[in-house]
Amino acid sequence: MAAVQQLILSLPDWINEVVDWQKTYADDHEKMALAVELSKQNVLRGTGGPFGSAIFACDSGKLLSVGVNRVMPMHNSAAHGEMVAIMLAEQQLQSFSLNADGVKRELFTSCEPCAMCLGGTLWSGVKRLVCAATADDARAIGFDEGPVNEDSYQYLADAGIEVVRLVQRDAAAQVLRDYLNHGGTIYNG
Repeated sequence: MAAVQQLILSLPDWINEVVDWQKTYADDHEKMALAVELSKQNVLRGTGGPFGSAIFACDSGKLLSVGVNRVMPMHNSAAHGEMVAIMLAEQQLQSFSLNADGVKRELFTSCEPCAMCLGGTLWSGVKRLVCAATADDARAIGFDEGPVNEDSYQYLADAGIEVVRLVQRDAAAQVLRDYLNHGGTIYNG
């Protein structure tokens, strides 16, 4: 008989130093500032790649979950910031859909999602995707984002997901460059 395997998803210990779980986030600027700060801290503290995400309730600005890239420390190619935030949010809600309880939710991410994370966004049930840096910014430092193009975003829009791009792009793109300049590993390039 095969041994039972288990996957444990964890965030770095510093998360609660950076995240104010009680705060109500007023607007896109505040929400994206959190996602970008998560990506920055992940780089500065050496706990993963330069990507951070957060999931909020659209109407109240209440934070449900966060994610940072954990690919290398967890030895898991699926542990991207968006996927970590989605999986932790679903676990917290005890549902495979982030809108199963009737609350519309939105995903803020420090960089436009790769092909895997775009699929995860579609299937997660979020109703809004807000991105900072572009896929081209990630490619510029060597990451391969997969087959992502304008049709990918149109597909999300056609499925009822509002897509907003370039919110705080400069700050998020700087985190990507800092990661590369400080010897960060490009693990899929």
